[in-house]
Amino acid sequence: MKPLQFNDLLISFTSEFLPLWNDKGSGARKAVSLWRPSATSDALSSFFSLGDVAVGHYRNINQSKVVALVSDVNKTDGTALRPPVDYQRVWHDEGTGARNNASIWRPLPPEGYVAMGLVFGVDYDKPSRHAVRCIREDLVMPAQVGDLIWNDKGSGSTNDLSLWSTALPDACAGELYLAPGTFIGTDSYAKTGLAAYSLRLALTAQLSDLPPPPALLGYESPQQEETASALHVCELPWFCVKDLELTATEQLGTSPVYRLERTDRHVLAGFGHNTEATSQPFMWTATKGELGGNVKALAANTSVELGKEWPAGEHVFELNFSAHLGREFTHTLRSAKGWSHSAPLEIITYVPPKKAVAAYLLHSEYRLLREDGSQVSGTVVYNNGDHVYLSESSNVEPTPEAVTPPVEVPQAEPELEVTGHDLVDNTLIP
Repeated sequence: MKPLQFNDLLISFTSEFLPLWNDKGSGARKAVSLWRPSATSDALSSFFSLGDVAVGHYRNINQSKVVALVSDVNKTDGTALRPPVDYQRVWHDEGTGARNNASIWRPLPPEGYVAMGLVFGVDYDKPSRHAVRCIREDLVMPAQVGDLIWNDKGSGSTNDLSLWSTALPDACAGELYLAPGTFIGTDSYAKTGLAAYSLRLALTAQLSDLPPPPALLGYESPQQEETASALHVCELPWFCVKDLELTATEQLGTSPVYRLERTDRHVLAGFGHNTEATSQPFMWTATKGELGGNVKALAANTSVELGKEWPAGEHVFELNFSAHLGREFTHTLRSAKGWSHSAPLEIITYVPPKKAVAAYLLHSEYRLLREDGSQVSGTVVYNNGDHVYLSESSNVEPTPEAVTPPVEVPQAEPELEVTGHDLVDNTLIP
């Protein structure tokens, strides 16, 4: 797969691991096994581990677990990564009775860099400085200590050890935070005083210009036909989409990137033809917000949320992450109630004498697509009620005796007042 990129950092993934150690024979109340992510394939030859992996069982994790690896965009003079300057020993298994000797070490990063996981040492030897990489601190986000993976209670070790996962903060709009899959730990059974970090990615979309509203060329109500459209695309990494038809490793292999596409066009909200000699008010009622309820189905089927941070609560993802789409892409920049709310929108405008006016709303359709183009879940439909677009007829109304071809003139927007049932969202004055 093509690596993900954030500034000058590249992120890829591996599902291959080398076994390091397990606590069999130690007498500890819990099971643990340690593994090292493998970067031996040609595609990963320039990538490095951020730390070793700890799991609370003895089963083989090859092809069943996925963790992140990192590389520098600039392979020669890049500054995104640095090896640790040294290691600090956190624990060794002396006195446990485990079948093999083991030690756990904390990488000590250079100034301006952070370490994102602990490293196993064979016997009681310090690991190689090239076993792991530290990341420049502007490329990560501070995180919290997560769930307990293992502690050595009952093992008889001469010192204490507890190993923990990483818990992520809620993502800011337009960003994605990813736990690296490594473990952090301390020489006690409390998780206080531990530093945790997450990788960081941007979820900014490729935004196009909005399509122009249709020009009103006559005095008859426009037909509800297809108008000009514009396509916007936001790419989502495989690990933040719950795809019921693929396993995590199948996603990584066949659809490492999903496309969330938004197609915009204008839909007619009202038409008025003033045949009087003075300006006249016209009023229409349209619907703004999400239509059809498919946004809830999208969240239930894929966990992708269009109006807020995801995932929410318990989840069944291979990697721990936190994501939030950009607000310009999801129309939530000025929305007070978000995607689950639809409401009537009353549009009132004054039409000049002998003029016709058509009112349009921006209509967006969202589709989530796999890399092969197949769609995941249903299409989500949204009418943006933040703006009403007006198209006005030509200046001279034709008579029945002499009909001349209409001439398109620059659009003029008469004074517009919109009132509605939601005082926060529905009052629109251009």
